[in-house]
Amino acid sequence: MAALITNGVLQYEDDIDHKPAGGVTDPVPRTVPLSRYPVPSPRQPVGVRGAPRMRARARARAWTGKLLARRIQKRGIDLSSLTFIPERTKVPLQRHGIDPVPRLAQLREDDPVHRLKLPFAFSVYLVTGAEHVRAVLADRDNWSNDIRHLLPGAGPSSAEQVGGLGFTDPPLHTRLRKIITPEFTMRRLARLEPMISTIVAQRLDALAAAGSPADLARLVSFPVPFQTICALLGLELEDRDAFARLGVQRFDATAGAAAAFGAVSAQREFLFDAVARQRVEPGPGLIGQIIRDEGDRISDVDLAGLADGVFTGGYETTAGMISLSTMVLLRDPAHAALVRDGSRADVDRVVEELLRHLSVVQMAFPRFAKHDLDLFGVPLKAGDVVLASLSGANRDPRSAGAEPEVFDPRRQPTSGHLAFGHGIHRCIGAELARMELRVVLPALLRRFPDLALAVPQRELSFRELSFVYGLDELPVRF
Repeated sequence: MAALITNGVLQYEDDIDHKPAGGVTDPVPRTVPLSRYPVPSPRQPVGVRGAPRMRARARARAWTGKLLARRIQKRGIDLSSLTFIPERTKVPLQRHGIDPVPRLAQLREDDPVHRLKLPFAFSVYLVTGAEHVRAVLADRDNWSNDIRHLLPGAGPSSAEQVGGLGFTDPPLHTRLRKIITPEFTMRRLARLEPMISTIVAQRLDALAAAGSPADLARLVSFPVPFQTICALLGLELEDRDAFARLGVQRFDATAGAAAAFGAVSAQREFLFDAVARQRVEPGPGLIGQIIRDEGDRISDVDLAGLADGVFTGGYETTAGMISLSTMVLLRDPAHAALVRDGSRADVDRVVEELLRHLSVVQMAFPRFAKHDLDLFGVPLKAGDVVLASLSGANRDPRSAGAEPEVFDPRRQPTSGHLAFGHGIHRCIGAELARMELRVVLPALLRRFPDLALAVPQRELSFRELSFVYGLDELPVRF
């Protein structure tokens, strides 16, 4: 019955006219849909004979949607079983190519704390302005990241198995972050640069051996951060293709939270096993080091959660950045030359602008109001949810400067970008991601000075409705 209701409300949501002001609708669909995602058949025009039948179906879907709304409001919601994403929550995940849809900018200007009308037992607000996003993410007193009340049941995606930093509040968050932070300082990470350079050289050799044209995403963008993070954690992964698919699926919102939690569960099962093995024989990487230092003071759930956060945050986001950054740089020979031939300061400046401009992590972890409060004049109740749009905030002209939609390495923003989030939950691997981009982008453009896209940009397969934006393939010629 639950599956019937959720499938019915998905159709119900699609039948509602959600066309926003300005005529903005869903972005252009991917040219080549991934086979693992169901591709809905296009709707047929409603003719004279078909109109009564279509109206009956619309009424049935509307009734199903209202039934689901009442059920959720009465019993609450289990995110791990939600098989759809309501239409109104799609805007911060939608893009036209690499640009957020115009509706997001419209909300930022007209309604920066925007309430989403959803059939849930709590209110959800979308925050899009840089000032508003920064204020929410910096406030540890009024907001909680603890998501366990929305994950009943048992198994790796249950409330009892949620660990790590992203969904944890102080004081546990403080203790866990203190354990792992020393490994991600610039001084500690500097020792990884020779290893990263070696990995990059090997992957560029593989690209050359594949011959032109070749898929940069498969041969370079994914393997570089994947091998780096495995070495950092002390993990040995044989089936890298399977983990690549899981990494994409866990951030994909096309099928709601249920499919994403399924991918999370599969990856966390592996990490639980890795932690259990290293409890007996600690390895040379970060997992083994934490076990040697902390012993029984850290549980398997918390250690696997830490490893999971480092693992997934350390390769899927950087893989997306490598591919998208390459695409952006190849659009303008002057930008490519600045990275290929410029100084370290030039490369650093380009990398920061790429991080702001692309904002591959589109939204921060959800925040839950701890008590009734006022958010920039909007009254919220305890338990209300705020979704902070990082891609929207990074295109805010009040912080990014003039023409924020333009990629400009000479940009001097009034405040730093929010690509890595902000506050106590700011991405702990930010410096590692910067280091990898500083190594791989110049090396790629020097090794292949004639590098170019093998297909027009409009034919590239951008990910739809993904919390981590990216490309499934990046065909290049050289």
